[in-house]
Amino acid sequence: MSKPIPKFKSEKEERAFWAENDSMDYLDWKQAQRAIFPNLKPTLKSISLRLPESMIDELRQLANERDVPYQSLIKLFLRESIDNAYSVKSSR
Repeated sequence: MSKPIPKFKSEKEERAFWAENDSMDYLDWKQAQRAIFPNLKPTLKSISLRLPESMIDELRQLANERDVPYQSLIKLFLRESIDNAYSVKSSR
């Protein structure tokens, strides 16, 4: 039998609780069903980034060749670099 999940006063309190407790003690994961949330969009935050003009020109050229906006290409390059950094870190 699973333990009852406590009532939380705030999201912060709930986050702290789950950081310290195993959900296996509170939920029967054999009863779980996969959920799909097709309309969720990632939260975006604008940042200011100073780059040399020549680098921006190169990025725009590469983006033009791929027929994508250059800011989308920058995000793609960042994602690939982050993924590569994690894979290198985990292979050590």
